[in-house]
Amino acid sequence: MTVQPDPEDPDLSADLPWLFPLPADDVRRHLADAMAPALADTPVVYLNGPRQCGKTTLAKQLARELGGAQSSSAESANAPVPYFTLDDPALAAVVKRDPLGFVRQATRQSACAVIDEVQRVPELLLAVKLVVDEDRRPGRFLLTGSANVMALPQMADSLAGRMEVFELMPFSQGELKGEPSDFLQRALAKDWPVMRRDWVLPRGLAWASHVIAGGYPEMRRRADPKRRQAWARAYVNALVERDVRDVAQIDHLAQMPKLLAACAAQCAQLMNVAALGGLLNLNAKTAEKYIGIFEQLFLLQRVPAWSRNELKRLVRTPKLYFLDAGLQAALMRFDASMLYTHGERFGVTLETWVYAELRKLVRASDERWTISHFRDKDGVEVDFVLELPTRELIGIEVKASSSVHSADFKGLRRLQSLAGRDLVNGLLLYNGDKALSFGDGLWAVPLWAL
Repeated sequence: MTVQPDPEDPDLSADLPWLFPLPADDVRRHLADAMAPALADTPVVYLNGPRQCGKTTLAKQLARELGGAQSSSAESANAPVPYFTLDDPALAAVVKRDPLGFVRQATRQSACAVIDEVQRVPELLLAVKLVVDEDRRPGRFLLTGSANVMALPQMADSLAGRMEVFELMPFSQGELKGEPSDFLQRALAKDWPVMRRDWVLPRGLAWASHVIAGGYPEMRRRADPKRRQAWARAYVNALVERDVRDVAQIDHLAQMPKLLAACAAQCAQLMNVAALGGLLNLNAKTAEKYIGIFEQLFLLQRVPAWSRNELKRLVRTPKLYFLDAGLQAALMRFDASMLYTHGERFGVTLETWVYAELRKLVRASDERWTISHFRDKDGVEVDFVLELPTRELIGIEVKASSSVHSADFKGLRRLQSLAGRDLVNGLLLYNGDKALSFGDGLWAVPLWAL
């Protein structure tokens, strides 16, 4: 992919001053509105997500609100909410020795206790279960974790019926803008205005800077693009060195950062575990295990191929995506100044950015959306296929260019020919500012509609 310089961009070296650096506490998380009712009727709420995505800030905020609502006096309403982090080695050691005693003490003087990084002491969840069974008051525990707790074998004895699980990811575009996204609703209704004021954003290097900054709060708080990438590299290294051991026993820990970088290079491509392992002299079984660990730590995600049983000519191999475009770009050593010389690299990062946004949207939706990709054996493909249990589909293709042609809809038309009326909307997301109809439910829609 070649990205041409935009002659309308007056300053191609400009950053986005209205997004960098990010204000410290001015971003309202959309997940807060969904978690508050759960804390009002469920004993344990578990907030899952990657490190440094804002879990602790959100958990403390919600616990304060819950404590105030449940308190009978002004004094107790203003009392600090007990907060414990198992990242503290001394506290973790105490909890391992007597998890039940710790859990009972944690909620003795408060309506709610926040316990961070519970994957460090798996025994804690069984103790929470016992205490909750003694007292089923809602909102007793707000737990957070930086590994997918539902996938950890040592936590198989879950708090089924007692716990609701939520997933918090880095900032979405709607959160950065301070408003919810109506993208999915408009896609289902095929309701696209020709233009909207918030679809007109800077282009050129400013656009690339925004995309490759990703959504991590600490990354976006750095005004200098080089400092943002330095943070991302340090984050990945610390995660591998510190958190991998919480998930599994690893024989070749030093190989994991290299494998993660190899995954960044193969991002948005059909997954080839044997080839990835071969780059580092790892067998396919070991590479598969390590990639699974990256998934549990919310770094990567496999996106399955879309298929229906009656369709025989479709490729079944999943694609591999990072869950944050900023981390993927940092591992690829891509910065905005390379936009016009390494357009293919930016295309991969842009597709990663779109996937991350779609994933946040479907997880926040009340509907049970799934995300897959489409590719047939002729090599015709669509980047993303969103599907409802009712079999309604939205096809999404990503293009970095600001111009759109009928030929760009080849993949969406192929998907349409197979899915028929089930394809509600076929969207080509592009770097323009107008929504354009191409007939038969096919639209070119600005990327910023996300």
